[in-house]
Amino acid sequence: MSVGPMRELGRVFDSVADAYDAGRPTYPDELFHALAEVSGVELAGATAIDVGAGTGILTRALRARGTRVVAVDPSVEMLARLVSRSKAEVTGGSAARAEGTAAVRADGDDLPLADGVADLVTYAQSWHWLDPVSSIAEARRVLRPGGAIAGCWNLANAAQADWLAAYEARLAEACPAYWGQALEEWSVPPIAAAFEVVGERWVPWTRLVGIEEFLLDLRSHSYMAELPAEAAGELVERQRAELRRTFPGGVVSVPMRVYLAVGR
Repeated sequence: MSVGPMRELGRVFDSVADAYDAGRPTYPDELFHALAEVSGVELAGATAIDVGAGTGILTRALRARGTRVVAVDPSVEMLARLVSRSKAEVTGGSAARAEGTAAVRADGDDLPLADGVADLVTYAQSWHWLDPVSSIAEARRVLRPGGAIAGCWNLANAAQADWLAAYEARLAEACPAYWGQALEEWSVPPIAAAFEVVGERWVPWTRLVGIEEFLLDLRSHSYMAELPAEAAGELVERQRAELRRTFPGGVVSVPMRVYLAVGR
């Protein structure tokens, strides 16, 4: 994917930055245990390049474990939220620093970083937006010897709940750009085919979340951003009504699983 499409993608996510920041789930502790075990990289004291960092969900989790992080994303608004905790601003082509994290607006297929500067290159919910060849070549370039590449995806597990399968089916019906578990051809992104894999893990967990926060998560997806505003609003109302019937207490129990692939 060239710089032009990546900048356009950045603008798509600019429009949903608030919903993304408020609604997307964090990652379970078990993911980070698996990442350190499979990669052989001790997170405390390591340097990571978090490509497609968005609003910093994985970035903050790595920082909490003592990792120095360079967060890379093409979206100005997403990065602005990443650095907002320190009241810093990000503008096009600039770098900012928040809580020891450098935030850089850039394309993951063309990293503006020197060779051999990182112990980890991570892609959290992001590698599928990149060129599979260029992105991995760039990751290898910026890694030190012994470094590792890791891709992870936080996925609602529709096979574990009928209500969730129906929820995904409604999305598939309403959103032309939908790509998810309601489609027979759907699969996890093929990152494991892009490099020499040293390990893959599935990490199950359960997300307890209020209905409105769950619907903010829905609003944060690119296939929703591509819908006309009226159609998106109608779809959210349909999903809200079904969720209230299924969870009258207002708290949704979502079976989740994180897919992790680690390579060198």
